[in-house]
Amino acid sequence: MSKTLQAIRGMNDILPGQTPVWRYLEGTFAKLLDSYGYSEIRLPILEFTELFARGIGEGTDVVDKEMYTFLDRNEESLTLRPEGTAGCVRAVLEHGLSGGGQVQKLWYAGPMFRYEKPQKGRYRQFHQIGVEVFNQPGPDIDAELIVLTARLWKLLGMADAVSLQLNSLGSSEARAAYRNALVDYLQARFDLLDEDSQRRLTTNPLRILDSKNAQTQALLADAPTLLDYLDEESRRHFDGLRARLDAAGIAYQINPKLVRGLDYYGRTVFEWVTDKLGAQGTVCAGGRYDGLVSQFGGKPTPGVGFAMGVERLVLLLETLGLVPDSLAATPHVYVCAFGEAAELAALTLVEGLRDRLPQLRVWLNAGAGSFKSQFKKADKSGARYALILGDDELTSRVVGCKPLREDGEQQSVCWDDLASWLAERIESA
Repeated sequence: MSKTLQAIRGMNDILPGQTPVWRYLEGTFAKLLDSYGYSEIRLPILEFTELFARGIGEGTDVVDKEMYTFLDRNEESLTLRPEGTAGCVRAVLEHGLSGGGQVQKLWYAGPMFRYEKPQKGRYRQFHQIGVEVFNQPGPDIDAELIVLTARLWKLLGMADAVSLQLNSLGSSEARAAYRNALVDYLQARFDLLDEDSQRRLTTNPLRILDSKNAQTQALLADAPTLLDYLDEESRRHFDGLRARLDAAGIAYQINPKLVRGLDYYGRTVFEWVTDKLGAQGTVCAGGRYDGLVSQFGGKPTPGVGFAMGVERLVLLLETLGLVPDSLAATPHVYVCAFGEAAELAALTLVEGLRDRLPQLRVWLNAGAGSFKSQFKKADKSGARYALILGDDELTSRVVGCKPLREDGEQQSVCWDDLASWLAERIESA
């Protein structure tokens, strides 16, 4: 007997009962981004592996452990995108979108792929909405990104469930000086570090700062902090960002251990976190990457952005009971037709209604069936009205209109008057 086919572990189907909340979240954010002047860009899922190795950084967990990489038939190394920023920068460079100092405010959405241990809120195929801005060097655009995410939390009703953590990574020179100080401090305590942190000490020591090991975190309590090594320009940038967030009334906590997991960040980094989802607490994160475009061969171009995890935000909406009841696309009317002549007439009638009332959600019964079975389907659909068409209605050119969600007698409405009759009732609902 053949084995039953199943989805790959960590890659999940999003079923019809789940998609309305996804569409609600994505639609809410798309409208918000439109209002702030951001334009959508659609990017490939596959890129050359070199893009991520150069952009994200050798020695990061993403590149070393988590990427889905393979050789294609031309023996070229390709990778399923593990994040969106590198691909967006590549597209901006390839198509000359940032040349001449052009400001680009872009957003994208779609699946990302990382080989991680699947758990609630963390999957091997996951979905992100990302935002990237190019050629805006000041703290004002950093603040705008944070302010618009704060507005999203308000729109979704979850503002009290998330909090903002903020840090500055400074310039590359400041980070290098800090890295040396941190390595000196930890090298003297090497035997007390967990195995993963011992490995990172030579490959990516800043990532030790967000180690989940309790003993390592205890060691870090007296370690040097990055804020003590900030260069003057980065300090002014950070102060400017904080002043704008204070003016906008955005509460935040400065977290000197916040470094993010990707090597391209510098200066501003931030995370929106929640304590409602257990270990998977980060729902949105980002920062500034002013050196990434030149790292890919372009002219020096300021860049800043963020990404948010759709699965985690959907889970947070569900956990907090914030999914609107009205998301299910129930029909306004369900059409029951009895007999072949009535079915043919119903098809013509329904398409005419759709022409005149584009906003009308109308379901036409398929598969024939008795009066009782069709009426049962109409009631189960959640429709407000059942429209009934049989031989008698055909002869008289009327439709029986039966309320299903309120008291009321069935009425006979002329075909020519049906669209206006329905419009009046649907608009007043």
